[in-house]
Amino acid sequence: MQRYLSAVAEGSTWQEIVAKLIARLGDIPDDANLGFVYATDSLAPDFGHMIEALRTRTGITHWVGTIGIGICADGNEYYDAPAASALVAAFPQQSFRVFPSLHHDLSDLTRLQHEWNSEYLPRFGVVHGDPRTALTPQLLPALSQRLPDLYLVGGLSSSQGDYAQYADHECEGSLSGVLFTEQISVATTLTQGCSPISDKHVVSDCEQNVVRSLDGRPALDVFKEDIGEVLSRDLQRVGGYIFVGLPIPGSDTGDYVVRNLVAIDPDKRELIIGDAVYPGQQLQFCRRDGSSAWEDLQRAINALKARVSSPIKGALYYSCLGRGRYLFGENSEELRFIQEQLGNVPLAGFFANGEIAKDQLYGYTGVLTVFL
Repeated sequence: MQRYLSAVAEGSTWQEIVAKLIARLGDIPDDANLGFVYATDSLAPDFGHMIEALRTRTGITHWVGTIGIGICADGNEYYDAPAASALVAAFPQQSFRVFPSLHHDLSDLTRLQHEWNSEYLPRFGVVHGDPRTALTPQLLPALSQRLPDLYLVGGLSSSQGDYAQYADHECEGSLSGVLFTEQISVATTLTQGCSPISDKHVVSDCEQNVVRSLDGRPALDVFKEDIGEVLSRDLQRVGGYIFVGLPIPGSDTGDYVVRNLVAIDPDKRELIIGDAVYPGQQLQFCRRDGSSAWEDLQRAINALKARVSSPIKGALYYSCLGRGRYLFGENSEELRFIQEQLGNVPLAGFFANGEIAKDQLYGYTGVLTVFL
């Protein structure tokens, strides 16, 4: 049985934070061999030093993590000040591998596979990506195609300064993380922060991220019909409230990824969105709604609990930086609800610039993983 421990610490220096983390982790098992660590972005320049100190002082060899504008720790959220959270555990030696940075292709992963006996093919992975790297959304499906039974969770670093990642060494501008075999039992769920306000439309004319027409009509005309007369009279009000949902082909749950509405061209009656689209693709409009987000969070947690029959030992949570205090309130309501429902299990995570589930890059979602 793996024993999971978590801790969170605030402080004025990274050295103070590391000392508090170690003290609050308490009696770390001698066989603990993997740690997840997340820190607020003010600690990005010293993130590598922090983890090296954690490795030296705890004896835990392997560490993965990244930076966030906010972090998650047990039932609380931390923003705007130096803070870090950690989750550590002891896993069977052959049950996981920290994988090197993937920058342009999967060649480094291929070398790892040769070193890791095919008997231990991975089934689950925790990954962190750099939002400034355009190839990240392409690497996710490529990774799943290489390892078709692999389910990924994670998020893109978020920061107002440096973007730091760690996967047994400092890395930046890449995709990195850890892969687990089926020896490690997990359950995951995803909750959306937006809800559809329209039926699905078909993109009939577009160029990259410019949508010219939907269902054979000017895209802006369709958009105005869907958002209603009040918003249509003042399109400045749709920013941060109305988004674009791109349904995931083949999803049996009606899943979709949310993308920003970047701009509106009233003269050409076109929409510019935060992702490339293609003719024939489906598209629907969504709104960011606190009450709907609460309902979906409750639905997701209840569905997860209904699927889980074993005790939950530890958890990781990756939430959009637009959720948390902006969608649920200033008093850590999102994390408090999760912890109340899970039973106060050790938990760590961060507020991401994009969330990862399976082989898709989402936005405005929360991705929860529990270890069983």
